[in-house]
Order: sequence, then C-alpha cells, then structure tokens
Amino acid sequence: MNKKVKLGISVAVFVVFLLGAGVLYKQLSSNYEKENPQMTSQNETSEEKTETIQAPNVSFYDADGTKHSLSDMRGKPVILNFWASWCPPCKMEMPEFEKMYQKYGDEVLFLMVNMTDGERETKENALAFIKEQGYTFPIYFDLDFDVAYTYGVRSLPMTFFIDPDGNVVRGYSGMINESVIHDMIKMIKK
Repeated sequence: MNKKVKLGISVAVFVVFLLGAGVLYKQLSSNYEKENPQMTSQNETSEEKTETIQAPNVSFYDADGTKHSLSDMRGKPVILNFWASWCPPCKMEMPEFEKMYQKYGDEVLFLMVNMTDGERETKENALAFIKEQGYTFPIYFDLDFDVAYTYGVRSLPMTFFIDPDGNVVRGYSGMINESVIHDMIKMIKK
C-alpha cells in the first residue's frame, strides 16, 4: 500500500474512534445525570432545578480534632466544599469562598472539608496552605473518608449547597466562581 492509502485509512479509523468516544461520553453522561440529579456543572444552561434531596448526615473533624456532624448544623444554610491543597482548581476558587465568607459568614455555615488522605494531603499541609494564604473560613478534615464516600466525591473541587432544612439544593463538580456562590447563597438562605 502506498502512503496516501495508509494515511486515508488511519484518518478514517481515527474519525470512527472519535465518533464512538463521543457517543459513549454522551451515553455515560446521561446515565450519571439520571443517577445524580442534584449534580450540575457550572455551565448548565437549563432551567433552574427546584428538586431537593435530604443531605446525608456525615461526620468530619475540625483543626483541633473535635468531631462534628452535619445534622448538628440544621437551621442554617450550609456550603459544603471538598478541596485539597494540591488541587489547582481548588486553590483558584478559594479566594472566592473567602470573599463570600467575609460577606455571609454570620448567615451561612462554610464547611470547607479537606480531603486528608495522610499521604498526598496531610492535615499539616492543609493548615499550612490556609495560614499562608490568610484564609479565615473554618476548615474541616475528612479523616475517615466518610464524607467523600457518602457524597460521591470523585474529583475536586466539589461543592454542595444545603438549605436550613437540610436539603441539598444544588451540587457542583468543578471550580465555581463568586457569582455562582453568591447566587446559591441567596437561594439557600430562603
């Protein structure tokens, strides 16, 4: 076979591969959204979703090692954010959370939960990062991976907005900006 025929076959195989990957991605995305209706991406353009689900109760630890439960925080809106100091998108959205914490910290509970695995992310690394950046919001640690497992955290960052009744109003996978945080706070404050 000459080079032109080989190139033509290679291009055709590549195009078929891309089409197959696109179909597979669309199918898997559709299945995931059906299984996880509370999860959206920041770029969602569909109508506002009003469906809510009860936030699963989980336990996490503060910097002093005291155990807390999400159910103890009912009565106030909650922002539950999962992050790690090694995660570039997490680092990029942190200043946005700090601004919103400064503005709404008395009205909304900010639960900035560090994904502490003891190897890639340690409690010491997380605390050093927070101190170095001058962030003032409280941070918590998922030392047992109870929170990550229960909330299906597969990538970072991930953020859930929970109303005062303990319902997950919206979840975002990936980095979010100040505008989204502000709009969601207005929604969960009722």
